[in-house]
Order: sequence, then structure tokens, then C-alpha cells
Amino acid sequence: MTRPALPSPAHAHSQVLRPALGWVVAWVVVFALAPTCQANPDAKRLYDDLLSSYNRLIRPVQNNTDKITVWMRLRLSQLIDLNLKEQIMTTNVWVDHEWRDHKFQWDPDEYGGVAELYVPSEIIWLPDIVLYNNADGEYIITTMTKAVLHFNGRVTWSPPAIFKSSCVIDVRYFPFDQQDCFMKFGSWTYDGYQIDLKHLDQHEGTDLVEVGIDLVEYYPSVEWDIMGVPAQRNEKFYPCCVEPYPDIYFNITLRRKETLFYTVNLIIPCVSLEYLSVLVFYLPAYSGEKVALCISILLSQTMFFLLISEIMPSTSLAMPLLGKYLLFTMLLVGLSVIVTIIVLNIHYRKPSTHRLAPWVRKIFMDMLPPMLLMRVPKKEESKGSVHELPCSRPRENGSNTNLRERFGDRTHHFPGSSHNGFRPPGGGGGCLPVGIRMGSLSGLGPGCAAGGDDDGMAGSPGIAGSSSMFEMPYGDLPECFHISPEAQANYPVEIQRAIHNVKFIHHHQMQQDKFDEAVDLRLHVSYGNDCDSI
Repeated sequence: MTRPALPSPAHAHSQVLRPALGWVVAWVVVFALAPTCQANPDAKRLYDDLLSSYNRLIRPVQNNTDKITVWMRLRLSQLIDLNLKEQIMTTNVWVDHEWRDHKFQWDPDEYGGVAELYVPSEIIWLPDIVLYNNADGEYIITTMTKAVLHFNGRVTWSPPAIFKSSCVIDVRYFPFDQQDCFMKFGSWTYDGYQIDLKHLDQHEGTDLVEVGIDLVEYYPSVEWDIMGVPAQRNEKFYPCCVEPYPDIYFNITLRRKETLFYTVNLIIPCVSLEYLSVLVFYLPAYSGEKVALCISILLSQTMFFLLISEIMPSTSLAMPLLGKYLLFTMLLVGLSVIVTIIVLNIHYRKPSTHRLAPWVRKIFMDMLPPMLLMRVPKKEESKGSVHELPCSRPRENGSNTNLRERFGDRTHHFPGSSHNGFRPPGGGGGCLPVGIRMGSLSGLGPGCAAGGDDDGMAGSPGIAGSSSMFEMPYGDLPECFHISPEAQANYPVEIQRAIHNVKFIHHHQMQQDKFDEAVDLRLHVSYGNDCDSI
């Protein structure tokens, strides 16, 4: 029994390709029998008839003396940027052109009803309209879109363009400013006798168009609002030529939107710093932070001033009011630093080294307080001074007994003493401040004599000159304290020491009162300076 023979590989491959070849043959037959698809023969014939002998370099007029009228208009798509520093306005616009070319006229019935024909703009004559106030980039349109030819000879061309025009920036009221920019268009080659440039929406008898820029497709800016877009046709005569050169000014009035950006980040900090500079004068002088606060405010204002100078153009004809305000406040803060230094100098001066001038006392104690509604510190008398102490009148009896009880037998060392009692030279009635217990004395000044109770002291020792070991050049004591040097030498050592101590305390208290009064006066003068600065 024999096995069946297997098919060869070539035979198997042919069986697979046979159905595919059948499908290919079928598609070829279908395409061969289908009607042939061709372009519009009428449009092609019209294109050949119009442009076969057309020269794009020749101005499309029948006579050389004729002028061609070019109508134009702008359609603003987007205000890309208004650079205040470089004074450049960048806009994205569509430039609509329209003119008549007698070579592009035909009868639509002869060309299968074709009334419009789209042709590349590179092969037809185009008006050389350029942006006169171009700041950067190309003066002419670089995106060459197709032009539309109408059967009556009208040609329309609307290419897009991005123009960078120069704009004089006025930053006087920054950041609430309003800018007036313009774009000037005109023919670069032809004069007014060859090309007459007009606005597309211009009416007869007027050269002004209230809405010269179409804003239907305008994408609003996040920073600027458009307040007006008028257009004005002008004719200018240059010194070189007698022919007029027409142009069209497209004006754009922009106003900065009232956003919170500049208010929060610029205006509020500047005004707050000014109020802080006033608080410098409320800060006490002994706090030690007055000058530090002034310097900190001055540095902050300098930083904001530098920030504004970076935003503003360096060639601006007007300085912004905000910059003037910052400059003025910087001068005031600098002046406040000087005043603060003067106040601190007056405050920390001591009466022992610097004497206050009389004119300063006159101004700040007599003249300024009524005007500044300040209270003048009243001079307070020191309580418990020797001048105010009540005096004890002498008694005729008990003087020697009191002295003898205190000093015992030491009384015999006094000149003029006796067993009957101590009788120093001098005598007479007098007074002694109550509370100074020095025993019964005599030999006091005029009008003073020993007296008083047993626990007190009758008499007021004082020294008019100086003698003995307790030489004290102090004065301004009551009259009854004035004791002659000879009489003082007759007193016991304890009494002389007591007299010396009383006079020293009295003199020290008087000097301390004068010192405190001078310090208070300087404090009042420094406070008056602060109030006057406010």
C-alpha cells in the first residue's frame, strides 16, 4: 500500500496568490471603466487667459497718468504686548487690501459661471504698503496668502501679520495710566499721484473714521482695555518732493485695567511705609530703635523705587507720580533720620557735661507747647527740704541740762563752760529745724538760741564760711544755720559732724533737684522735637 504524494512548495504558493491576483485584476477593470475625474476646466482656462501675459511689476492702470486707489483696513486679532521699557506695541492683525485691476475683468458666462478666482499673491501686482513706525521686524507683510480676483476687476487680499510698532509711553499716572499708540501705513514707492490710499470704511468728504479697526474677532487682553480705535487719512509733503504722500494713522487708545496686582504689590506697601515713618517719632528715645526703624524704612522705599525704575522707560518724558511720591517720602524719611539723631543727641546729653542753651529753653518751653498743645512740666519743690522744716523756739531752762546729759563731763572742754551749765559765746533767740537732735547749743547765728524739748534740738547750725576739719563751701541755708567759725569750733566733735552732714545732704539734694530738672527739660525738648516733626 503506497502513501499519497505531498504537494510541492511551489504549487502551494501559486494556490495562495491566485485569489489575490484575481482581486487586483478586478480593481483594474473597475478603474478603467470609470469616468475620468478632471479639474474645473473653466477655472483653468480663466486662469490661463488672465495670467498668461500678465506682468506683476507694472502698475495696473490703462494710462500712465491714471492713479490707482487702494483701500485698506485693519482687523485686530490680539494685542500681544505693550512693552513700557522698550516702548513697543506688538499686535496681531489682518490687513485688508482692496483695489481694482482692469486686467482681471471677465464675463462669468463665458467661463462656466466662475465669478471669483483664487490666485497666489506672489504672481500679481501688490501695493507696497508698509508700516512706517516699525520698531522691530519686517516692514512689509511676509505671509503671502492667496488673493481673490473678482470678475469686475476688484482684487481683495487679507494677509495676517504681526507688527511691532513704536509707541511713545506716558507713565505719568502709572499704574493707572492711559496710552495712545498708533500704526502709520503708507506706500513706500508711489506718491499720491500714482496711488491714492484710503480707508475701507471712509466716507466721502471726511478723512476720519471713528472705528478704524475691526474688533469683531479681537481676543481681549488681560492687562489693557481698548478705549478707542479711530483712523485718520493724511497727506504729507516732504522736502524732497512736490508730490503728496498719503498715509493712514490707525490710533489705538489703551487704558490699563484696574487690577489688584499693582495695588496690592506696589501702592499699599508704599503708603504703609509712609505711615510707619510717622510712627518713628512716637517711639520713645530710650528704646534705642528709632534710628534702626528709620533706616529700615529708607531701605524699603529705596527697593520700591528701584522696582519702579526697572518698569519705567529710561527715556520717559514724564516721571510717574508714584515715583515722585516715593522720592518725596525718601527725602522725608532721610530728614526724619537727621531729626532722630538730633533728638537722641539731646536726650542722652547730661547736664553735667552740656548746658542747655537759653534759646532752646525759650522755644521748647515757652513758644512751641501752646502751638503743639503740650503740657509744660511744672517745677516741683523738693519735699522735706531744710527751708521748709519748722523751727523750735528756745526755752530758757533745760538747755545746759540737756547738753550735759548727752555729753557728760566733756562739756568742760568747751571754752566758757561752767559748773552751772554750758554757755558758749553768742546767744539769743533762734530756730532749728525740728528733727535734728543736736542738744542745747548756744553761739548760733543771729536770732538763734538753744531751746526745745529734751528730745529735740534748739538751734540751727549752719556754716557761712569754712573752718576746722568740716570745711564745707555750701550755701543757701536758712539764716539761723549761719554760725561763725569761732562758734563752731566750740561745739563737740559729734555736733560739728552733724552740722557737716546736714549741710552735705542739703547741698546734694539741691544739686540733685537741679540735675533732675535739667534732665526733665531735655526730655521735654526731645519730645517737643518729635511732636514738631509729626
